[in-house]
Amino acid sequence: MKSLRNVLLSLSLLTLAACGFHLRGSDLQDVRFGFKSVYLKTQGETPFVIELRRTLSKNKMEPVATPDQAELILEVVSENTTKQILSLSGSGRVREYQLGYRVSMRAYDLQQVEWLPPDDVQLNRVLAYDDAVILAKQQEEAQLYKDMRADAVAQTVRRLMRAKPQPQE
Repeated sequence: MKSLRNVLLSLSLLTLAACGFHLRGSDLQDVRFGFKSVYLKTQGETPFVIELRRTLSKNKMEPVATPDQAELILEVVSENTTKQILSLSGSGRVREYQLGYRVSMRAYDLQQVEWLPPDDVQLNRVLAYDDAVILAKQQEEAQLYKDMRADAVAQTVRRLMRAKPQPQE
């Protein structure tokens, strides 16, 4: 009886894997945008902007060099990281930090018609801290910021997929 149950479970898992099941929105393949070209208006080449360019290029949306060539202008207004103490031990030592990452952006066309209103992508993570392993915690912090940046890029691309001209008021 137990072997029959294991065989049925294995067959159902195999069937699910073979059907091509995947979570919706978990993969940025076959992305379709409502515009043909984009210009990234930024204050500098930050790691976020570099990764956004790479992701757009991978999805067949090569950013253009000048705003005149673009159908859509994506303006990255600001990009900020924060680190706040979340909790202290009884002796006053830091136990946890809250790491924050925030990117402000907006998208519009050459006629200044908004495609995406000014908006923020805001992410937070908790970093458990220990004075005994400072180097490891610094590396973990850097990795958390890198993961938040990748998540912000994915959220930005998903927002660009849904972008369309907003009606004028």
